[in-house]
Amino acid sequence: MASYLGQDTFKLGFGLMRLPKLENGHIDVKQVCQMADRFLEAGGTYFDTAYVYDNGESEAAFKAAVADRHPRDSYTLATKLNAWLQAHDEASAKQQFFTSLERTGAGYFDYYLMHALQRNNYTKYDEYHIWDFVQEQKAKGLIKHVGFSFHGDPELLEELLTRHPEIEFVQLQINYADWENPGVSSRRNWEICKAYGKPVTVMEPVKGGILADPVPQVKAILDESGSGLSYASWAIRYVASLDNIITVLSGMSNLAQMEDNLSYMRDFKPLSPQEQDAVRRAQEALNSVKNIPCTGCRYCTDGCPMSIPIPDIFTVANRRAGSPHFRTVREYNNVTQDKGKASDCVQCGQCEGACPQHLPIIKLLENCREMEA
Repeated sequence: MASYLGQDTFKLGFGLMRLPKLENGHIDVKQVCQMADRFLEAGGTYFDTAYVYDNGESEAAFKAAVADRHPRDSYTLATKLNAWLQAHDEASAKQQFFTSLERTGAGYFDYYLMHALQRNNYTKYDEYHIWDFVQEQKAKGLIKHVGFSFHGDPELLEELLTRHPEIEFVQLQINYADWENPGVSSRRNWEICKAYGKPVTVMEPVKGGILADPVPQVKAILDESGSGLSYASWAIRYVASLDNIITVLSGMSNLAQMEDNLSYMRDFKPLSPQEQDAVRRAQEALNSVKNIPCTGCRYCTDGCPMSIPIPDIFTVANRRAGSPHFRTVREYNNVTQDKGKASDCVQCGQCEGACPQHLPIIKLLENCREMEA
C-alpha cells in the first residue's frame, strides 16, 4: 500500500495506562525507568499516555522515566485531552493540554488526541471548541500530529472523518476477540480509517489482559502450534500483521511483560497462514464463552456514587466462571472490602455512559449479586 504517517514506527508501542504499582498504590517509577530503557534499547519509540491516566501520575511517570533521562529525539510521545471526564467547562478542558505539557516535560507532543470519542460524549469537543484549539497548538509547533481515540460505531467514525479531514490518525480498539464484535466494530472501523487514508494506532490489543490469559479453550488451540510463545504474543502479532498500523500499544505492568513483548516484536514477522488459522479458531472458541468482556479501564468507577469496584467484581465473576474450584466469596469480599458491593448499585447509569465497551453494567451487577455472602 502507499506510504503513510508512522509507517516505519516500531510496531510495539508502550502504553502507559497500566503501569506497575507500589504497595501504596502509586506508580513504581523505578521499574518504569527500567522498562522504558529496555523499550528504547530495542528500538521502540512510541509512548502513549493521557491526562486522565492515574490522575496524572502516568504523565508524571513518563517525565521521570523518559523525558528527564533520554534525548528528545529518541522518543515520540502521545497524550490525550478528555473533554468529558475531569473537565467541567471549556477552560478546564483546554487547561488539560497545558497541564500535560508541564507534567510530561516533553516540550511538545508528537501525537495529540481527543480522547475516547463515542456517541454520548463527542459533542463536548464541539461545545468546547477543542477541534480548533488543537489546530491552534499545532500551528504553534506544540503538536506535530492531531488525532482522536475512538470507541464509537462506524457511522459516527465516518461522520467525524468527513467533518474533520484535518485529522491525521485515529486510535482504535482492535483485537482478535473484537474483530467482528458489533459492540466494538474493530474490523469495520479499521476499514473506514483505511478508506479515508487515516493510519491507526491500536489500543487494547489484548483486551485489558483478557487475551494474555485467555479461557482454557483458547489456550488449547494456541498451544497446539507448539510455538512456545505467550498468549499475549498471539494477540499483539495478530494486530501488528494488519496494514495501515502506526503501532500497537501494549499496557505493560512489569518488566517481565516488557521483555516478553520485545522477544517477538524486536524482529516482528506477520502471522503465517497457519497462525492466522489458529487465531480464527480461537475467535470461534471465544464466541462460545460468555465471559464479561470488561477491559478494566476503570472509567466506570470515577463517578460511581456508591464506590463500587465494578471491574474487580467482573474479574471475580469471570474467574468463577472459568473454575469450579474458585473461592468466590473470599475473592469477592477482598475486592469489595471498604467499597460498594454489586447489591449497592442505585442504577444511576453513570457507569454505562462512561463504558468504552458499551456493557450493560447495571444488569451485569445484578447478576453478580449472587456472589455475595
